[in-house]
Amino acid sequence: MRLTKVQTKVAAYNLQDVLVTLVIVGILLLLALPNLMPLIAKAKSQEAQLHLKQIYNSETTYRYMYSKYTPDMSQIDYEAPKTVNEGGTANYVYEILSASGNTFKARATAITDFDGDGTFDVWEIDEQGAPKQIIKD
Repeated sequence: MRLTKVQTKVAAYNLQDVLVTLVIVGILLLLALPNLMPLIAKAKSQEAQLHLKQIYNSETTYRYMYSKYTPDMSQIDYEAPKTVNEGGTANYVYEILSASGNTFKARATAITDFDGDGTFDVWEIDEQGAPKQIIKD
């Protein structure tokens, strides 16, 4: 008894179909990307606001304990996250600009230009506890 091969055709895409699809997706991304940049910058600025609130809470706790604010982040047990330049994920550098008995000011400065316009995002917080955007990217 002899067996014969049965050839079946499998439905598939050819290379030309795949390339045309990739070109169309690429064009759609190029059209949509400028509209998405403000949303990306806004989402990334949430990082700065959260960390500044953490610094504010730590400074407030420190003030309750010692009746003054401190310019030293190690005294409030705040360790800044590693930036993307250091192999981490943070897009901002955090610093305490000034601190005295009744006032303090902390700043978050972006190290990444989110929308490519040459302007870097800057946020600040003080003893009032509301983060304020000083320079908008």
